[in-house]
Amino acid sequence: MRQSERRQLLIRELLGERPEYRGAVVPSGADDQRLLLRALMNMREATPASAEFLAVQDTYLREETAGHGITDVEDLTPIAAAGPAGGQLYLWQGDITTLRADAIVNAANSGMCGCFVPNHRCIDNAIHTFAGVQLRCACAEIVAKQGHPEPTGRAKITPGFNLPAARVIHTVGPIVRGGVTPRDRELLASCYRSCLELAAAHGLTSIAFCCISTGEFCFPNREAARIAVASVQEFMQTPTSVKKVVFNVFKDLDREIYAELLGGANLDR
Repeated sequence: MRQSERRQLLIRELLGERPEYRGAVVPSGADDQRLLLRALMNMREATPASAEFLAVQDTYLREETAGHGITDVEDLTPIAAAGPAGGQLYLWQGDITTLRADAIVNAANSGMCGCFVPNHRCIDNAIHTFAGVQLRCACAEIVAKQGHPEPTGRAKITPGFNLPAARVIHTVGPIVRGGVTPRDRELLASCYRSCLELAAAHGLTSIAFCCISTGEFCFPNREAARIAVASVQEFMQTPTSVKKVVFNVFKDLDREIYAELLGGANLDR
């Protein structure tokens, strides 16, 4: 089965799950089909899918990601040392859904089940899209078991499913309303500590952080970056399995801020 055939099959299956969309016409263009498929995956509730659907979806998503180009954390150049045990910090500008590492960090919302807005450009949406529908189900199971939304500043871990990263660590950052408060700063630092503690508890050696709480959650970029770097450097002073910490940025602004804070010239793109 070709990639175009897989894409159209997945679209038809997802349209068929929603009575209001049955009989809808699938667009002919590949780009329009990709947008429609992503939108349908974004809107889908956390319900199990058939083994047949998952087999096609998994092959489709892995081939799409491979086509975008996968970056291995082992091929990145460190920008700074961290900790007494040979830990290294990295700065990488790129799409975190294409990074092969032990874990990538998702800036989640308290519902933990991803962004339901079709084709939204937040990292939560992207990670859930390219991991596949299994990720939403795994997150929903975690929330159901704990019986309450995920608290701000804490973290949970799931498989990465169809992502190159083996695991996804989900953390809920603070939402800034007005000026940044001391509580906002502490909660953001707690996000980084919680993710690193969870990675270490699972014996992971590499983790990539997105810019938690910036963007939709309105934490000022420079202050968020200062907290991120300080929190990681503090954690890396203690014995840990974590040896490679990647600060992943998407915007040029964040790249410039982190390069300044880390005091190095090496930047992987």
